[in-house]
Amino acid sequence: MLGQPCTKLSWGRLMRIAIVEDNLALAEGIAHHLRDQGHSVNLLHDGQTALEFLQQESADIAVMDVNLPRLDGFSILKALRKSSNQLPVLLLTARGDLRDRVTGLDAGADDYLVKPFDMEELDARLRALIRRKPLVDQKSICFGALSFDRAGRKLLAQGQELPLPRRELAVFECLFERQNQIVSKTQIADHIYGIGADIEERVVEIYVSRLRKKLAAFQVRIKVARGLGYMMQIET
Repeated sequence: MLGQPCTKLSWGRLMRIAIVEDNLALAEGIAHHLRDQGHSVNLLHDGQTALEFLQQESADIAVMDVNLPRLDGFSILKALRKSSNQLPVLLLTARGDLRDRVTGLDAGADDYLVKPFDMEELDARLRALIRRKPLVDQKSICFGALSFDRAGRKLLAQGQELPLPRRELAVFECLFERQNQIVSKTQIADHIYGIGADIEERVVEIYVSRLRKKLAAFQVRIKVARGLGYMMQIET
């Protein structure tokens, strides 16, 4: 159990965004742009990996290319919608290919953006999508002396924001969503940097250590499962 819903809060503009794009330069460019605005970004470069990620992990919105290795964007959309996953999806299509746009919308895309595009237009499309299709869970979750505004991505202590650097907040989110479960360092690294990022385990250890110290005063424990990973437990 994650805890009990608090008063419903209006969500901020910070989101967890999945970018599904096999053009590495374009994917990195989009990710850099969105991370500069404070968003959490996961990068996925093939369709099968993207589908598995989106079926298992939480995201607020996905930016997805049509032509992907292993599984195309249309197939991903159909699989998500068939399983009642209503994740907002912005589809990236080739210039002038009307058929792709029509097929994508019919498959369940919420909007499309034609390549090449300006980042300002991408921002506008994402904002419009979230306004039209707000997050399913916009509530703040209370646990002990803390509450987590999931939509605004803020951790609060007795109503006051507990300042966490972006990476530590991402670690918190990863562990919080899997309470009482062992979470590997690889899973945490994937959550922070995107799947497949070449990150040393020592970096994850540093972020977890810093987070543990900050949460200890609030009856939130991060236990080490040696050789396996970490587990978050909330004392009641």
